Amino acid sequence: MKLSSNEEYGLRCMVRLAYANQGLTIPEMSQAEGVSAAYTAKLLRVLRKGGFVKAARGKEGGYTLARPAEQIVIGDVMNALGGRLFESDFCESHAGSAAICTRSVDCSVRSLWRAVQVAVDQVLSKATLRDLLQNEAEMNSWVRTLGGPISGAVPWAAALGPPAILDKRP
Repeated sequence: MKLSSNEEYGLRCMVRLAYANQGLTIPEMSQAEGVSAAYTAKLLRVLRKGGFVKAARGKEGGYTLARPAEQIVIGDVMNALGGRLFESDFCESHAGSAAICTRSVDCSVRSLWRAVQVAVDQVLSKATLRDLLQNEAEMNSWVRTLGGPISGAVPWAAALGPPAILDKRP
């Protein structure tokens, strides 16, 4: 599984805006994130339509968050940028050359994808943009507070070791 570029760069634009104390222009964000102005504009348009950012024209203009960072749920942002990993109509659109999937009645794969989606939803519904303003070590600690297999049985956050860059803030 991969996150799309839209999800990655769109979320990075949101974090950058959360750190800013003023509006940021498309060229400023484009340069800061290392992506084209056209791509940045596309992402900001999606985020604006989703109600996450607002735009103002003029000398003091630019893009800002539409509401406080603690009120912006990461799961909602990710859904706006790219959608969910597994949608209820997934099987209908992956039937192969048949009219319906040959495993539509009894599908262990569908059960797996549903479980993965539930786990992703549980994490992303608890995370806010404000949470992402922490440094990597603090975020790893936050992840451990979620409980369950994410933080307990599989100590993946501890296995990451110290971050290569201690403070990735813009």
